[in-house]
Amino acid sequence: MKRIFLFLATNIAVMVVLSVVLSLLGADRFLTSAGLNLPMLMVFSIVVGFTGSFISLLISKPMAKWSTGAHTIEAPSNSTEFWLIETVGKLAQRAGIAMPEVAVYEGEPNAFATGAFRNSALVAVSTGLLQSMNKEEVEAVLAHEVSHVANGDMVTMTLVQGVVNTFVVFLSRVVGYVIDRSLSRGSNDSGTGIGYFATVLVCQIVFGIGASIIVAWFSRHREFRADAGAAKLLGTPQPMINALARLGGAHAAGLPQSMAALGISDRPGFMALFSSHPPIEVRIAALREGRA
Repeated sequence: MKRIFLFLATNIAVMVVLSVVLSLLGADRFLTSAGLNLPMLMVFSIVVGFTGSFISLLISKPMAKWSTGAHTIEAPSNSTEFWLIETVGKLAQRAGIAMPEVAVYEGEPNAFATGAFRNSALVAVSTGLLQSMNKEEVEAVLAHEVSHVANGDMVTMTLVQGVVNTFVVFLSRVVGYVIDRSLSRGSNDSGTGIGYFATVLVCQIVFGIGASIIVAWFSRHREFRADAGAAKLLGTPQPMINALARLGGAHAAGLPQSMAALGISDRPGFMALFSSHPPIEVRIAALREGRA
């Protein structure tokens, strides 16, 4: 619940800040005396919607390291780090991507991949995962994360988030304008009033929640593709099945929301619509049936 709240608050804050900045720069000229200029509003919405998403993408690696405390392995200092570097390098070569940065962070069993570009990504695993799984299972988890990178999932998720953000910005202002006009009916004032700004704020929150559900739905479907990619890289789905089974039994901890969509597991709860991952048993069934 806390991660979901932080994600929604951050997303809304980015859009509000961008809206204010663009308004100060005179980019909100979609509000005219004749009404809403819808083409200009759409341009404004696209700028606000996609700018926040791309900023998040570009700073995803440093933010991931900061929020998890991940330590990048520059030079292996022990056999485990050496094995991690060697294994990720081998999987990256099979997937046809450049060697990602490899990092380890303290925490319960989980892993994630992030980064703005396929050939400059970051793959990180937790100490809890390394301690709770054997090498074959850890390799399957790494293959899953490398598949996310190879599939370009970071960019895809950014584009999806940008599209839904655009509609959130656009629709909230259309609704705000309509309600403001209804409240000021009979008034000689052609400008927007408090009703417009209050409605826009409320609508951005409500529509933002709906947008998050759409993004989470897309993320869940993308997990099956990463599972299948891991099976392909390893030549068999069994290691991935074993890793998921182990992870499910270990009650894997959630990641910060900025990386949760690219992790190996997400903690389920009563707000399943916001989960970035399908239930582990469903993923295992898909791998066994060749549907992943």
